[in-house]
Amino acid sequence: MNYLKDYREGEKFVGTYLCKQKQILKTKAGKTYYSLTLQDKTGTADGKIWELNNGIANFEAMDYIHCEGMVTSFQGNLQMNISRVRISDEGEYDPTDYVPCTKKDVGEMFSRILKYVASVQNKYLRKILEMYFVENKEFVDAFKKHSAAKSVHHGFMGGLLEHTLSVTDMCQYFAEHYPMIHRDLLITAALFHDMGKIQEISDFPMNDYTDDGQLLGHIIIGTEMVSERIRTIPDFPVKAATELKHCILAHHGELEYGSPKKPAMVEAVALNLADNTDARMETLTEIFAADKSKKEWLGYNRLFESNLRKTGEW
Repeated sequence: MNYLKDYREGEKFVGTYLCKQKQILKTKAGKTYYSLTLQDKTGTADGKIWELNNGIANFEAMDYIHCEGMVTSFQGNLQMNISRVRISDEGEYDPTDYVPCTKKDVGEMFSRILKYVASVQNKYLRKILEMYFVENKEFVDAFKKHSAAKSVHHGFMGGLLEHTLSVTDMCQYFAEHYPMIHRDLLITAALFHDMGKIQEISDFPMNDYTDDGQLLGHIIIGTEMVSERIRTIPDFPVKAATELKHCILAHHGELEYGSPKKPAMVEAVALNLADNTDARMETLTEIFAADKSKKEWLGYNRLFESNLRKTGEW
């Protein structure tokens, strides 16, 4: 199979890909064209069908399509200009080739998650962690395979696990270096902070926002999941419940970034810093990995509001 990440500008391309999205648009001159998002396990690529002729068969989003065309570039990103397309026949493709996955060992990562759970000394916080990460097989299965985003960062199978572990590792560092931090509270909040994404985003290959994801968002969903279990634990301290939920509610840091509350506690600040750091560093990792040019300057990036540059060799 020819993977999307292996193509270079100027090459011909041919193969079967998942049509993740399909839009029917018009040029300024009023000419109809298709704008597609193609996906395989190495990532996604922008696709365009400018000429709707006899070589373009009918297909819809989430179909596996056999494409032919040329690889071009638009604003620094590769673009597949498609000249022929049809729905692929069964046997022409293996669905596992179209699901992007973490490159890290899922079993090893989850084992480290369980070590963090066992390290929490407060019996109430450890109990609620165990109710999800030890006793709830359905949750564990979903947590291991889920993505952490539709796009931007960790948008691959196992991404939620990878991101959660990375954030928790950073929070452990903060707890070791700043004694005022309530370590058990911060670790618990880190392990739970994105749990709502299991309901916010659908499974692969769709990996798109659910109705609850659109209407509520993972922060509210996760807070409700924690609240639901807290109510089943006898004598769970009211203050601990409030502070844990605050950390989850505030972990995006700013109201304009989707946080219902801004961080008001040191643990909430630490969690926001860890979450933002891992998200941004993974985003840069994915941007640099996707760029196959030999240029150092990659152009302006809206997320970072900066013209990004690869580190030079010296």
